Amino acid sequence: MRGELVVFSTRSMEDYADRVVYEMQTFPDFYGKGYSKNIRGRLKTITFADGEIEVEVHTSIRGKDVFLVASAGRNAYGLTVEENKMELYHAIDALRRAQPNRITLFEPFCTSSRSDRTTRRNSVGFWIHYKTLASLGVDHIITYQLHSDKSKTVVDPRICAIDDVPASPLIKEYITDNFIRKPDVLNEEVRKNWLFCSVDAGGENVARKYAQAFGTRLMIAHKQRNYDKTNSVESVNILTDTEIVEKEVWIVDDMIDTAGSVFTLVKELKERGVGIVNIAVIHPVFSDPATRRLQDLYEEGALNRLIVTDTLEVSDEMRNSMPFLQVVSSARLSAEIIMRMHEEQSLSPFFDDFDPDHYLSNLKLFL
Repeated sequence: MRGELVVFSTRSMEDYADRVVYEMQTFPDFYGKGYSKNIRGRLKTITFADGEIEVEVHTSIRGKDVFLVASAGRNAYGLTVEENKMELYHAIDALRRAQPNRITLFEPFCTSSRSDRTTRRNSVGFWIHYKTLASLGVDHIITYQLHSDKSKTVVDPRICAIDDVPASPLIKEYITDNFIRKPDVLNEEVRKNWLFCSVDAGGENVARKYAQAFGTRLMIAHKQRNYDKTNSVESVNILTDTEIVEKEVWIVDDMIDTAGSVFTLVKELKERGVGIVNIAVIHPVFSDPATRRLQDLYEEGALNRLIVTDTLEVSDEMRNSMPFLQVVSSARLSAEIIMRMHEEQSLSPFFDDFDPDHYLSNLKLFL
């Protein structure tokens, strides 16, 4: 182990960090391994009259193994991306000054990974974010499902390593538990009548992994954008070599932002005679007018269900306005990752893909 474990959070992720710590404390071997009953550290953010901020550390951490849970995304406090980032940078500086052994940043959704394309005259948000974190003293970064693998090309593991843990197994397990349940359903219903579809050509690899895991056919959507307007889609082409009429389609991706792409895709699929359409994504960004678009699809009978994880705040108001929305908790997975890192064990198991056949076979033993 790397010194006594302490888990902190910025304001945007206080509830999430509390749930992660609770999950850790429910593990059978948590207290048997000598963990402290109180591993939750406290930070205090002070805002000055002119808008400047300062973060104070209210827990002793000298020589300890510190995990900071943070995000710049949507949160219960209504803090903006800019406010969250500044608080995060101040928090890291404050923690480093308190002389811990190591600082690991756990950022379930990395907002800046959206900006990872470099041209001659543009800033690259992920590079700026990573460089700032490393220079402030972060030793390691953990995140779920970066927007693209090219983000990781800026990482220098000698200075600050990144573990980009796939969160899609959480979704796959949830689908298996709630909509398949039995091996015969997987073999007779899912593999004959389900299709997994990408939102665009760039998401083909995501959809392919779902199709391979569940043993179904793959469908690829290729969208034509209007680059004169941000987040706009003019048309969608469907690429598949199998019959799609009356089939159940799962549209999968890493995130939903304004829902422009999925809105156009769902409309196109329904026009082509598909049966049920579901959407499953990791990060529910839900920038306006995403909620309205998704509600419209549901009210028209075009969308059956939407499954997301809790890497961003999903308020009660949002849940009530979208009764078709189902949220999968990632808190236990985060707790397992933190404990394994703290105990210096391999994270390899978290990178293995989910196998529904194996899962259902094992599940059957306990029924």
